[in-house]
Amino acid sequence: MITHIQGKLVEKTPTYVVIDCGGVGYILHISLNTFSKINTEEKQKFFTHLIVKEDSQTLFGFKDNMEREIFRLLISVSGIGASIARTMLSSMTPKQVQQAIASSDVATIQSVKGIGAKTAQRLIIDLKDKILKTYDLDEVSMVQNNTNKDEALSALEVLGFNKKQSERVIDSILKQNTDLSVEAIIKQALKKI
Repeated sequence: MITHIQGKLVEKTPTYVVIDCGGVGYILHISLNTFSKINTEEKQKFFTHLIVKEDSQTLFGFKDNMEREIFRLLISVSGIGASIARTMLSSMTPKQVQQAIASSDVATIQSVKGIGAKTAQRLIIDLKDKILKTYDLDEVSMVQNNTNKDEALSALEVLGFNKKQSERVIDSILKQNTDLSVEAIIKQALKKI
């Protein structure tokens, strides 16, 4: 396995770079996140992940090891291929991906092109524990806030309010204060709807 490539940057586009390493040009498929981190220096180092298929060998490049690890976690999930994982890392930073998975934020994950509701839920189920163990995120506060939001949203729906409108109002309330109880969220939402 090729773990990293260091050499002269020959070509740079938002989707791939070409690195000349010892007279051989390697094409590395990259995310927009990696593209934004490429500096102007001639000599570059990329962490890599090689995917070998029956009809192709594709080398993916990452400017930092954390992004590569998130990519590897993503492609380990059934239904998430390398192109969807790359699209996800182009749409969000590795930290945002971790936060979305750790907080079970299906809507954020589903906002990535190519990921539906079932795939987003499978991604959360398969990776949440790994993300929380590996990256030491504060699960308790995220789950608590998410649970309060869900309960408040459910209560407003029972009262006959539109789900999307209620969710927008609740999100705006939680942006101002994340530590509100379910009752406080509902009271404030009723004043704003």
